[in-house]
Amino acid sequence: MPVTRSEAPQSLHLPRLAQATPGEWVRLPGGHVQIVALAGTLTGPAVTGWLICLGGEVIVDLPLNNFVRLRSGEGHRVRTDEAWTAFGTREGSVLLLTPDAG
Repeated sequence: MPVTRSEAPQSLHLPRLAQATPGEWVRLPGGHVQIVALAGTLTGPAVTGWLICLGGEVIVDLPLNNFVRLRSGEGHRVRTDEAWTAFGTREGSVLLLTPDAG
């Protein structure tokens, strides 16, 4: 009896997935992780977790005139009590948001 091979699992190209709907959060299947391709200024949700730049460059505007510049592969921790907005400074800027469990 021949052994059948199962198909290889499919991977997701996150920046491409986000760029299909610029400016809108896309939730990944099976969890709370979200991605967004920045189109203009985006007000972030009130969650505690990590923002990670997947591509391009992003400015995260924080309270009290503070800001963080994220390049591809860099992250910044946001908190529920800290309002933030973000905008891309390069074409193809994509953010990943990983909220804390709980």
